[in-house]
Amino acid sequence: MTQSNIIGLVALVLGTVLLFFAWRGTNTPVDQMTEAMTGRFSGDTMWFMIAGLVCVVAGGALLMRGLLRN
Repeated sequence: MTQSNIIGLVALVLGTVLLFFAWRGTNTPVDQMTEAMTGRFSGDTMWFMIAGLVCVVAGGALLMRGLLRN
């Protein structure tokens, strides 16, 4: 396994964990109330979503790049 594949796998797992925490955060009563009042989730939840998506996309791209080079 190349270094690119390892970094991609770690980023993919990290992104999945961050998205899980974002999903759990959206189900809290405080965040649901904030979303109902403002139409948006809280700042922390949004950062978890954004960081999770970036990590998943970057990790997937690194894994695909590593697989295509072999």
